[in-house]
Amino acid sequence: MDKNISRESKSNQLCEVLSRNIEKNDSMMNKARIKLIAQVILALCKVQTVSFHKLALAFDNESKADSSLRRIQRFMSGFCLCSDLIAKLIFALLPEKENLRITIDRTNWKFGEQNINIFMLGIAYKNIAFPLLFTMLDKRGNSNSRERIMLIQRFIRLFGKDCIGFIVADREFVGEEWMGYLNRENLRYHIRIRNNFKVYLPHKDKEIPVKWLFSGLKYGEMKHYHKIVKINGEYCYLSATLGRTRDNAPEYVIIISYSKDTQALVNYKDRWQIETCFKAMKSSGFDIENTHLQDIERIEKLICLVMIAFLWCYKVGDYLNNEVKPIIIKKHGHRAKSIFKYGLEYITNILLNPQKQGFEIILSKIVM
Repeated sequence: MDKNISRESKSNQLCEVLSRNIEKNDSMMNKARIKLIAQVILALCKVQTVSFHKLALAFDNESKADSSLRRIQRFMSGFCLCSDLIAKLIFALLPEKENLRITIDRTNWKFGEQNINIFMLGIAYKNIAFPLLFTMLDKRGNSNSRERIMLIQRFIRLFGKDCIGFIVADREFVGEEWMGYLNRENLRYHIRIRNNFKVYLPHKDKEIPVKWLFSGLKYGEMKHYHKIVKINGEYCYLSATLGRTRDNAPEYVIIISYSKDTQALVNYKDRWQIETCFKAMKSSGFDIENTHLQDIERIEKLICLVMIAFLWCYKVGDYLNNEVKPIIIKKHGHRAKSIFKYGLEYITNILLNPQKQGFEIILSKIVM
């Protein structure tokens, strides 16, 4: 039926779907801007890059590419796109909304003299994390405790605390103020610490290197320390396993947790899913590192649009994998391609081939 849908009609249909979703969050965004957002999302899926010139060439309209390019540039420079609104839209489309596994991390690169440093909060789900909230750090290097606390507080303000299952993070996300906040708020967490940390043992009234508690571990073995300890002046529990570095050298993976939890090390593995998210937004998806934008606010708008396209691609890929044709599992046990990539390639194929059917089906995957 939809093989006769025109290019312009496809962007109009996506515009209508986005309008309905955005209106549920009481937005006053006008139809022209929503239509431009729809055009950009469709173009992102077609050209798989954030280059404005290439996006303009892929717009589904009768305007010249130069005109479309100016529209994109005006939108990025002059329109205030509320990232909380985009987060609400994405949250409404999540396949799960309870017992959420929150993973936080940074991705950064440099364009010219500008440091582009994105501190992201994602929702882990089936080997990937959905990007939900982020902060642009106008600096190089790690986030600080205040920036981490503000990101979690922002999530709680928008979506509440009860939906949080636990928070996972890597070694850079430690600190007395940060741990104190998580403990006071009774937020479960599993955070890796460096092996050279000192741990205070209240029951022995002494401080020792944390790895001493796990000496003798064999490769792949897991151990949960049975007593509460103090790190950075805050109480927590410890778990560890012995792994290997990329150079095959032995390395402890030591996790601090809010409560005694035999699943701490298993839960911590969800942290890696945000790395898969970053890869999808970068080299294997929308190539966000190709942006020439240097203004932080403009980069933030672009990331918001990429986040919508990302979730759409994943939901389409998940539908195809479950209902149409499962992704081939190779001999090593991994999928031939990711769920996200499956969806992206399918959407791209439909958008680039006017005779292909299926647009109405994939459009339904972005409806709340």
